[in-house]
Amino acid sequence: MYQKLIETIENSVLTKLVNEDRKIVLHPLIDYIQDKINAQEHILLNFICTHNSRRSHLSQIWAQTAAAYYNIANVHCYSGGTEATELFPKVAEILKNQGLNIFKIAESSNPIYAIKYSINAPAIIGFSKSFDNPFNPSGSFGAVMTCSQADEGCPYIAGAEKRIPVRYEDPKSSDKTPQQNEIYTQRSLQIASEMFYVFSSLINKRPN
Repeated sequence: MYQKLIETIENSVLTKLVNEDRKIVLHPLIDYIQDKINAQEHILLNFICTHNSRRSHLSQIWAQTAAAYYNIANVHCYSGGTEATELFPKVAEILKNQGLNIFKIAESSNPIYAIKYSINAPAIIGFSKSFDNPFNPSGSFGAVMTCSQADEGCPYIAGAEKRIPVRYEDPKSSDKTPQQNEIYTQRSLQIASEMFYVFSSLINKRPN
């Protein structure tokens, strides 16, 4: 992993305590992933929010990074929304500040980003899309609902084996305020610490 990212993980993510209430929220996700490891199956996670612009991308990227950090194999993280907008530029900026390598590979009203946590790792492709976009898995995945609007507005997620609510407050409320950088930074670190808690809790039972 990139050195700056390792420093963020060691100094700001792993040192951030996950409270007991949030651990209860996260345990269905831990159980889902553990069951997949025990069955020696691929782990497909689709993080879903209304606009696929902030929380769902942060969750996808930090979950994939945490899986790599803890050497959990066959984890493939995706994200989607109930509608497509764009990956909000502040999200990319904050993640870059925290040590990920992020660059645009296509310019448009909904730009496409390549996001890397390590120089030799495959890039995470980030762009806003509906949760059922062909880019995302169509079956055998866990649907992780990262906001109440998407969770309540989508009573059925086609192809999902399990629906897991892990809701986060929207940093959008800080847009165009002096607190924007701080709020986005803290939301990213909260999500990172919880995704690292999830993957650190697994018993890795890969075959020798």
